[in-house]
Amino acid sequence: MIVTKKTFCRVCHAACPMEIDIEDDSRIIAVRADRNDPLFKGYSCVKGRQLADQFHSPSRLRFPLKKTPSGVFYPISSGDALDEIAKKLEEIISEHGPRSVATYIGTGAYQNSVGVAVASSWHKGFGSPSFYTSLTIDQPAHRSSLLRLGAWEAGWQNFSDSDVLLAVGYNPLVSSYGPASGLQGTDPFVKLREAKKRGLKLIVIDPRRSELAKQADLWLQVKPGEDPTLLAAMINVILSNDLHDREFCDEYVECDQLDLLKEATALFTPEYAATRCGVSPDDIQTAATIFAGGPRGTAGSGTGPNMAPHGTLMETLTLTLNVLCGRVLREGDSLESPYMLSPGDSRRAQVKGPSNPTPGTPHRVRGLHGLADEMLTNALNDEILLEGDGQVRALIVSGGNPVQAWPDQQKTLEALQSLELLVVIDHRMTATAELSDYIFAPRLQLEREDVPNVMDRRFPAVYTNYTDRVIDSGDDVLNEWEVFVGLAKRIGTKLTLPGGDLPIGTTLTDSDVIDHVYANSRLPMSEWRKNRGVIHDNPIIVLPGAPDNDAKFAVCPPDVYSELNEVRNEKSGSDLLGIINDTEFPFLLVGRRLKHALNSLGSELPGLARVATTNYAYVHPDDLQNLGAEPGDLLRIASPRASVVGVAEVDPDIKQGVIAMSHSWGGLSLTDEKVRDIGSPTNRLVTSNSGYDRITGLPIMSAIPISVNRITEDELLGIN
Repeated sequence: MIVTKKTFCRVCHAACPMEIDIEDDSRIIAVRADRNDPLFKGYSCVKGRQLADQFHSPSRLRFPLKKTPSGVFYPISSGDALDEIAKKLEEIISEHGPRSVATYIGTGAYQNSVGVAVASSWHKGFGSPSFYTSLTIDQPAHRSSLLRLGAWEAGWQNFSDSDVLLAVGYNPLVSSYGPASGLQGTDPFVKLREAKKRGLKLIVIDPRRSELAKQADLWLQVKPGEDPTLLAAMINVILSNDLHDREFCDEYVECDQLDLLKEATALFTPEYAATRCGVSPDDIQTAATIFAGGPRGTAGSGTGPNMAPHGTLMETLTLTLNVLCGRVLREGDSLESPYMLSPGDSRRAQVKGPSNPTPGTPHRVRGLHGLADEMLTNALNDEILLEGDGQVRALIVSGGNPVQAWPDQQKTLEALQSLELLVVIDHRMTATAELSDYIFAPRLQLEREDVPNVMDRRFPAVYTNYTDRVIDSGDDVLNEWEVFVGLAKRIGTKLTLPGGDLPIGTTLTDSDVIDHVYANSRLPMSEWRKNRGVIHDNPIIVLPGAPDNDAKFAVCPPDVYSELNEVRNEKSGSDLLGIINDTEFPFLLVGRRLKHALNSLGSELPGLARVATTNYAYVHPDDLQNLGAEPGDLLRIASPRASVVGVAEVDPDIKQGVIAMSHSWGGLSLTDEKVRDIGSPTNRLVTSNSGYDRITGLPIMSAIPISVNRITEDELLGIN
């Protein structure tokens, strides 16, 4: 008997509604987008349509594994594994203190609506600040910039009625995700077409003519790493020509800050920026004028420029454009996004004052501080390797793959191999799992209940959805929360959530945990379960600012002023790495999103492997010819830190002098003999010892200076 069940995809953040045909309650025979959903209207991507292959994959882990002293894994029950791990953790905490135990939450675990909250609560239960997530690898500047600049409580203006959109280095037509008030991944092709039909002007800043850039009214093909220069020049044009919203700035920007910003950007003329950025000065002038003219619209940035030199400054300048042009929701406006999982149903038209951008626990390295509720993942390998009080000695990895994701692969490998205990929660044998002492096989997305926790803050409508478990494998697999609850029960610590202490002494279900995590949600969970794939008619309406609130934006605090001067005195962002001779590293490496993969997830599934089994090195055809190479040839790509091998592919849409590769590929090998089968990890090219962001500590992971040379198969294998 065949039964059709509705759910939504959790491969990435987008939460596309799906229909799953299941035969005899045991086998998925068809997966397709739900054409009846009122928001997505049948949209899904190729990754989500592989859910059957993921569930039934013969390589999927279906029970926990424990590594023997000889390095061989053997099956162990989840109960026995939890017993042994809890005992070891108690010993480590007793001898070295709570900080010695860390957890890293990867992108995969973010798609689990309770995974992050329960893991964070587990840490608080025994007083360990060593909680880390992938958020502080790719885009930590989003959060820290809003703290330093200040935030508008009601948020930026809505995409749905914007007249202009400035997209700095993001591509939601492939990633299915955009910054707040930008184009999101809910049927983005149709949403963009509709927006342009109503008159939206799209400005894209990107070194590649990406899928989004191809739809732009104005595309600025910036040199990687020069986004801060370009944005400073746009601010210069706006302030020099009085194009900013004077009334808004007079009321909501600190009085001396506007003059300081004008002074700091004065030398960033369009002509100067054009030389550094490799774009036309007229295009810079036009971009600034169009954006300032609005009258409605927002600017936002993505992962690439966040990972490049001066990433936090870049993000701050992007958001500052919104402030200067008054692109905020005003009293009486309604919020486009639902925030149905968040507490409260009102927002005020007022500034939340500037504050410390990294107010969290101090790190022991590089003078860094964590965010309010997590520490900085870019410093975690150092925290493992640095001996002394506070050294991390045990690590739990949930839904992530540090070997291929953390900056500085060589240092990461050394750190992971030095741990006293490494526990991995993953459904496949990743490079990181190969190094672990224990592996928990998790329940996959179709085996658990969920709400669209990430996109609830991004949906372009007041939309709710909920999914039940639609199939059960019958294997010894645990939801991520079950691992942390099992450890808390054995160690004797509490798990305190918005709904109170989780009753870990009782038999819990996914529903119980979801109810505790989202106990204060705007729409009660009982109503969520009744409203699946529903658009509601109750947006949040912006209230007037509180009479006693006098907070203002800080558009040019001292550290922004000094960093702008630093950028102005550089020849390029590569100066941060101390590179004196540009001819030694004449190319720049940037990241690239792929439709058929999400970080290290994809190539293990047959339907996606048919697209590609490697992360090609995309090169401009003229550069490829100058290298004496052809598509399919091997390229040795070297940074000041290390080298990787890439398989060449031609891309006429990329800027000359730039190589683009997707990150989080490869394996444990540092020599890439299997590059055609598994790709190579670009994080090996990254050093975390120099060139890191002054606030977030993020190393240069995009716009990496590199040399490129063609090599033969024999040279790859070391054959003379």
